[in-house]
Amino acid sequence: MSTPQKPIGSGFGEKSTTAEVLAGIDLAGRTAMVTGGYSGVGLATTQALAEAGARVIVPARRPDSAHAALAGLDNVEVDELDLADLNSVAAFADRHLATGRSLDLVINSAGIMAPPLRRVGQGWESQFATNHLGHFVLVNRLWPALTDGRGARVVTVSSRGHRFSGIRWEDPHFVSDPYDKWGAYGQAKTANALFAVHLDALGQDAGVRAFSVHPGVIDTNLQRHLPLEEQIAMGWTSEDGSPKDPSMYKSPQQGAATSVWAATSPRLATLGGVYLEDCEIAEIATDPFNMAAGGVAQHAAEENEAARLWDLSARLTGVNAF
Repeated sequence: MSTPQKPIGSGFGEKSTTAEVLAGIDLAGRTAMVTGGYSGVGLATTQALAEAGARVIVPARRPDSAHAALAGLDNVEVDELDLADLNSVAAFADRHLATGRSLDLVINSAGIMAPPLRRVGQGWESQFATNHLGHFVLVNRLWPALTDGRGARVVTVSSRGHRFSGIRWEDPHFVSDPYDKWGAYGQAKTANALFAVHLDALGQDAGVRAFSVHPGVIDTNLQRHLPLEEQIAMGWTSEDGSPKDPSMYKSPQQGAATSVWAATSPRLATLGGVYLEDCEIAEIATDPFNMAAGGVAQHAAEENEAARLWDLSARLTGVNAF
């Protein structure tokens, strides 16, 4: 059974940092993997885990950029991975499995937001493919490395943007309907949450627990596909390109804190399958159309929807470890 979407009184909150949630936690001897772990929140996640003693693997679409961003950081290694290319995902997974090393923590942090329509793979919409299907295949192919009995955790970065859309079962890749970049983003973030729900249900017997997280609003290059004019119209940015309301933003270390808490907190050792925000288990949103309010929309927490998405993902990719 998945954990109920009920807060547990973590003692942390919106402004908690990675250093605070890791206080007293020693990750020596543990191996972590952080997709997107060389930019923004992903970079802050890598830094925090490495400084706590973990060996961190950073799969990167741009290995040269990853090496530059991670220079000087001990206990980190970089390998090549393009989540939009399932051949690249398979090759990365095969290389890791060949090492015989287990994985204790997997944090699926890489993602794209609201780009123009781009098709990858078998004509898949790029946000659904990159944010969800790539991570789905990655975790399934790495499954033997996660199931050695050490209590692995898989954390997938979702977003409050999941409220923009549930899964578009009849047309997930916008073949029939006109492309809506925010609807596509919402679908991908809902998929991230539902992936954690069903992975947790499947993985419990092997000691693997899964979570999804909303990191908060952080000023990173995730917004790179949005024209400045659009960011201004949305109230995010001033005309000079600076944040319009700096108080609405978390620092990267605050944004990464929920992922790190999900991956390491002893309080979550017997829990899973839930959506987290501000270093706490979120409640079901009472007003899912109010983007300023917390919580997870019901459509992103339904076990039946999660199982249905798993089946769809397995059919699309031809990969299923179960």
